[in-house]
Amino acid sequence: MTDDPRIESFRFPPDFLWGAATSAHQVEGDNTNNDWWAWEQAGRVATPSGLAADHYRRFREDFDLAHELRHNAHRFSVEWSRIEPEEGRFCDEALAHYGEVIHALVERRIEPIVTLLHFTLPQWLSAQGGWECERFEMLFERFVRRVVTEYGARVRWWITINEPVVQLFKGYVIGQWPPGKQDHATAFRVLARMLRTHARAYRAIHELYPRAKVGLAKHGIASSPCNPDSWFDRMSVRVREYIFNDVFLDAIHRGSLLIPGVMWERLPAAHTLDFVGLNYYTRDFVKNTGFDVPGLIGNMCSLETYQHVAKRNDLGWEIYPEGFGHFLRRFARHGLPVLVTENGTAARDDSNRHTFLLLHLWELMRASAEGIPVLGYLHWSLLDNFEWADGYRAKFGLIEVDMKTQERRVRESGRWLGEVIRRRGLCCLLYTSPSPRD
Repeated sequence: MTDDPRIESFRFPPDFLWGAATSAHQVEGDNTNNDWWAWEQAGRVATPSGLAADHYRRFREDFDLAHELRHNAHRFSVEWSRIEPEEGRFCDEALAHYGEVIHALVERRIEPIVTLLHFTLPQWLSAQGGWECERFEMLFERFVRRVVTEYGARVRWWITINEPVVQLFKGYVIGQWPPGKQDHATAFRVLARMLRTHARAYRAIHELYPRAKVGLAKHGIASSPCNPDSWFDRMSVRVREYIFNDVFLDAIHRGSLLIPGVMWERLPAAHTLDFVGLNYYTRDFVKNTGFDVPGLIGNMCSLETYQHVAKRNDLGWEIYPEGFGHFLRRFARHGLPVLVTENGTAARDDSNRHTFLLLHLWELMRASAEGIPVLGYLHWSLLDNFEWADGYRAKFGLIEVDMKTQERRVRESGRWLGEVIRRRGLCCLLYTSPSPRD
């Protein structure tokens, strides 16, 4: 940290968006009609999602707690497989449900920020190839138009796709997520389809509601070489950073997808962002494994005996707040405002979450004081949730959820963040522990 009084006395603007985020499959429970549920039932993960946090029924109770914590914004996703359970058939009951979710937020003076696609696909679309389906772009645009027509008068902020490169890497490079492939050629074709899909959704939303604000949630992951003295490891860091962090946003910025030595494709994606959503968590350490595509991307090395790693969270992710500040500046170079759409840590010990928040909010404050146009900060997550292949062992919530009883308990770090929101900054809170609400 710094002794610069300009930073310590900084105040976020009154219209700054403060809140938390969730996604449908991770908190709603019983999302039985999507590809992730089928993946779980096939035994591809140790722990299935099941009832999750039962947020589908308990959303009003959860939003009451968010309001108590002074949140003025909330990011959530609508579940495509609920809204369109069969191709071409839209479910009135599901549409009404998400209308009630939006009404509950607005009623509590919490701005709804709606994600249209957060990893999961309807099983009927997965059966047709999922992202490899030639009709994907058209099918998603039709879904988007139906949803935006339903809610656009009450929702200003839209996120088209959550972490497209993460979904690509997990599903098509290492095969850990649906569809479980390890096929780099297919991955690059899907990458182009994701860009075209985003662009079509962006234009559809603006056609229906020209004043809407439309972005996507882009994961930013810092990288360092496993061996700082190795030219090969340093090269893989550069390749990995470009593919993971820059390719998608650069393609939107210039209207073409460029991966040197692999592919170039002109895309109708230029100028299809009103803001950039930043999801940031950690730093990877990268080891080069060869000169083909997977070798250049590299593998992560074991951190067990690595000497340059800071404190790690319950999933083994390094807590590296400097990377957060770096990505706020890096993403802002596209000339667009940045909305922090996810930032959080897995911590059973809540004091570790408090430390994480303090360090990352400091970086947020520094970047904002420098003039980086930051729209808001949405913590991951509002609730303890189903963390995909990691099941329920990762505790990300500002609100603790007992998955057996569904009992909620606000963590002290959540109350401390509420005090930051009240004060619009960290003044007088820099060296304090979280304490109960006054």
